[in-house]
Amino acid sequence: MIYEFEGRTEKEAIDRAAMELGLEKDDFDVEILETQRSGLFKKGFVKIKVHTNSPGAEADDEKGSSNAHWGKQMSKSVFGDPEPKNEVEKQMIAFIEGVIQRMGYAGKVTVLFREEKKIGLKIDSEYSSILIGKKGKNLDALQLLANIYAGRLGREDLRVILDSENYRIRREESLVRLAYTVADRVRENRGSVLLEPMNPFDRRLIHTTLNDIADVETKSEGEGLYKQVRVYYRGMR
Repeated sequence: MIYEFEGRTEKEAIDRAAMELGLEKDDFDVEILETQRSGLFKKGFVKIKVHTNSPGAEADDEKGSSNAHWGKQMSKSVFGDPEPKNEVEKQMIAFIEGVIQRMGYAGKVTVLFREEKKIGLKIDSEYSSILIGKKGKNLDALQLLANIYAGRLGREDLRVILDSENYRIRREESLVRLAYTVADRVRENRGSVLLEPMNPFDRRLIHTTLNDIADVETKSEGEGLYKQVRVYYRGMR
């Protein structure tokens, strides 16, 4: 399900979404659609889109004691222990390695980190550059398949993060640098710049990075999963 919420800040919009949907903040993905700083004649606001497959907190209690046990297990930090600790993790790893093999490549999948309702899996392969793909699109596709498979295992509440060669961290650092570079250009030219199509996580990083710059605003444009972020000088619209 997809919902839209607004607030004076990103935190206020997310808090409102969690309250109205009856969910924990980790139970849904947030995509920032637009940010606007407050000024002399207008109030600031943040518009977000919420993506969730969970029908609500009440449904979590209906899934039985097995999920409750999993939640307690995930809440214990076991970062750095790469071996699977339960049947779900074993099936997830086998599934991803099977997909990679069917693509014609060899790769080993291990656990990168565990959090409550979130697990990170790492792909080690000599073909990592191919599995990551241009701008991480192949890795995003594999991650999407992993999350769909988690749902088929009865773990719709589990979010799977897939990484290889620390691509996620390197991509995040690159996007932060890009955001500040574009912001400087926009402030100098008093104009706007439309960035390349990005997935929801990358777009949100651009929005949040520039949210504290008073004379720069951002807005997502386009349709589908890969939208573009427009960075523009405040007041030019």
